[in-house]
Amino acid sequence: MKIGISACLLGEKVRYDGTDKRNEDLIHLLDGHELIAVCPEREAGFPIPHEPLEIKGNTVITSSGEDVTEKLHQGAERCLERIVDCDLLIFKSKSPSCGIGRVYDGSFSGKLIEGDGVFASMCKKKKIVLCDENDLERIKALLNGQR
Repeated sequence: MKIGISACLLGEKVRYDGTDKRNEDLIHLLDGHELIAVCPEREAGFPIPHEPLEIKGNTVITSSGEDVTEKLHQGAERCLERIVDCDLLIFKSKSPSCGIGRVYDGSFSGKLIEGDGVFASMCKKKKIVLCDENDLERIKALLNGQR
């Protein structure tokens, strides 16, 4: 299978704080598959590290209040071009770019709300199968050909 995956889950230090979220269980599970690492924030040109981003309504803002919605959309579009023929996408949960189902609410207080990150939302519209790193059982089933 060809799998698009958040670069931070593979150990790339691309997160807003200059760290990664390397997931050894996930990396082991995906051994032998073609992996396409993606990071919309890196593609958008945000420096590493950079201010935290959160989604407030339909706007992506920095912790200092700057509207970076368009910039993140452009990075997500670049990533979308790279993963369009992937069989599966595995994204970092709660991310303003890649979060699936729950994202931070824009108050920078740690509160989660229902919603998707910018890139995850674009991928859903393209009907690409999405999981986050916490969905290991579903990922295993998908890798074994079960939908």
